[in-house]
Amino acid sequence: MDLTDFIDFSFIDVIDILLVAFLLFYLYKLVKGTVAINIFIGIVIIYLIWRLTDLLNMDVLSSLLGKFISVGFFALIVVFQQEIRKFLLLLGSNNFTTRRNVVRYFKFLNQTKQTSNLNLNVLFDSCENMAKTKTGAIIVLQRSNSLDFTLTENNSSNIKLMPQILESIFFKNSPLHDGAIIIEKNNIIATRVVLPVSDSTKMPSHYGLRHRAAQGISEKTDALVLVISEQTGKIVYVKNGEFFSFDSTGALRDIIAQDLSE
Repeated sequence: MDLTDFIDFSFIDVIDILLVAFLLFYLYKLVKGTVAINIFIGIVIIYLIWRLTDLLNMDVLSSLLGKFISVGFFALIVVFQQEIRKFLLLLGSNNFTTRRNVVRYFKFLNQTKQTSNLNLNVLFDSCENMAKTKTGAIIVLQRSNSLDFTLTENNSSNIKLMPQILESIFFKNSPLHDGAIIIEKNNIIATRVVLPVSDSTKMPSHYGLRHRAAQGISEKTDALVLVISEQTGKIVYVKNGEFFSFDSTGALRDIIAQDLSE
């Protein structure tokens, strides 16, 4: 074989490699920080063991692992169904091809760390005030995945996040209090939003419909969700369909700041 066969590199090959790199990077972003990343590592380890046993002619073990690998595609669909759903939802969102979103999805080419414009002081001061008065609320923080599929002519808005604005929205006699709000950067882009409800059976029994809606939207997208219970006044943080505990509001603030900067 001629050495030139290895260096015959065309422009199409470059595009092919970039597209594969983009897909792998975005899949990594979807599973990062979730249980799925551990499952993915486990699958890679099994594959490497299979290749090793094949090279060492360990026929029995190699045959067993080979049969497992042969159905690996279907296993991946089952194991990573939530992540695949998020990826397909991203591709199907009606503003995926806009300039703003294309730049966002390729931001990994820029090595400078991205930061959110969200005013965390206003957000958490409002959450603490609502928790003290046991004002029920569900606040969705949009990240990379578009939430346009939840928007309608009746719930779209453009309200800058300012002190007391959240308390006003979720006040029980307010016409906007029913449903969730969506915050993008430092603007409330929707109120009275009806979120998809999770069908998970693993939710604690003392959680209500707000918590199930928060779990539902976080399962389908990479959004972060804050829920304030109307019964207890407790603040709950939901990410990737999971409920996270924290020691204090300050600790929660640090967690969200870190998640928003990813």
